[in-house]
Parts: sequence; structure tokens; C-alpha cells
Amino acid sequence: MNLLREKLQRSAINARFVPFLIFCIITSAGGLLGGDWKFWLYALKVFVGVWLVWEMRPFVAEMRWAISWEAIVVGVAIFAIWVGLDPYYPMNTLLFTDTKASLWNPFERFGAGSAVAWALICIRIAGMTFVVPPLEEVFYRSFLYRYFVRINFLEMPLTRFHPTSFIVTAVIFGLLHYEWLPGILCAMAYQWLVIRKGRLGDAMTAHAITNFLLGVYVVWKGGTAWKFF
Repeated sequence: MNLLREKLQRSAINARFVPFLIFCIITSAGGLLGGDWKFWLYALKVFVGVWLVWEMRPFVAEMRWAISWEAIVVGVAIFAIWVGLDPYYPMNTLLFTDTKASLWNPFERFGAGSAVAWALICIRIAGMTFVVPPLEEVFYRSFLYRYFVRINFLEMPLTRFHPTSFIVTAVIFGLLHYEWLPGILCAMAYQWLVIRKGRLGDAMTAHAITNFLLGVYVVWKGGTAWKFF
């Protein structure tokens, strides 16, 4: 048994927090190092993320995909909100830079139509769709939301609505995004799904749909849309 699996097995908190932390550290490293590192470290992060999801799966019972009409509607609606609200509120420039150099645009660096650029884009969309949702939903919607209410968070049913934790968790999620306002709204929508369905899988699916549509939109639209990556 490897060291990570031993760490995850040690406690329910570790199983839900440690993989997310590792994922965030790699994300931060890419932003701090800048240059080509932001491309290569994101690709690395996706593959590491696949490994993290695989390792945590035995210890996180609620991390199971589920499909429902509510998940599909929420996923598409949040995509529309994310893009539609863009011109109407100030971005989170306190935590994120807003320059051309900060954009994650492999076409700009490696050339339009470049095989390297397309490979990086495909890896990023795959990561947004299949890796980010389980890691973030487990941390925010399953762990953090319940932990704010009860330290022994597993004793709190996923169906329980707690107004303060609902708002606080959504605000934290939103403020850790450049597009903070739709971030807060999508966190509320995903948490609503968890509460309504009593499981995490629908929120994971909605999150995946939103991210996939954003990825496709960015590649199709180009220009300033790269900021959504």
C-alpha cells in the first residue's frame, strides 16, 4: 500500500482534503512559475488528478457519478450564467491577474493548429470534465459544507440544509475563482443538487457538463474567452 493510500485511509477528512490540496498546490505552482510551466504543469495536474481520484475512490463512498435531468439542466444553466454574466460585474483581481500573459492559450504560445496546442487543450478539457468535478465536489459539497456544521461530518446527512454553511461554502468556492459571482451561484446550484438528491453524483455530473461546455466555448470563441480557462 503506497503512502498516499495510507494517508487517505487514516481518516475521512484526509480522504476528502488531501487529494484536493495536492491538486491545488500543482495549480498554484503553474500560476506562480508562469511561462510555459502553466501549460505543462496543468497537463501534469490532470494525470496526477486521475491518480488521486483513483486512490481516494475506495475511501469516499459518496464519490459516485449519477445522471439526472436536474443535473443536466443545472449544468447547462450554470454554463449560460457563467458566460452571460461576464460583462456585468468586476472580476476577482485581488487573487488573480488579468493580463494577456496570464491567459492559458496554447495557440498563442505554440501556434494556431499546432499539434502540441491541441493536445494540451484536449488534456485540459478532459481534466475539467472528469477530474475537477469529483475532487471539488467531494471537498466543497460533501466535506466542507458538512464540516462547518459538524466536526464528525459523516454523521450529517447530505440532504440536510444548513443556511449558514450553504452560503459560506458557496462564497469560499466563488472567491477562489476569477469569475467569483457565477462561482458563488454555481456552488449554490451544485449544493442544491446534493441536498435534493441525497447524493454527490448529480452535482459531479452538473459540474462536468458546465466545465465541458466552457471548454468547448473557449476553443470555439477564442479571443477574450480564453480567460474562462
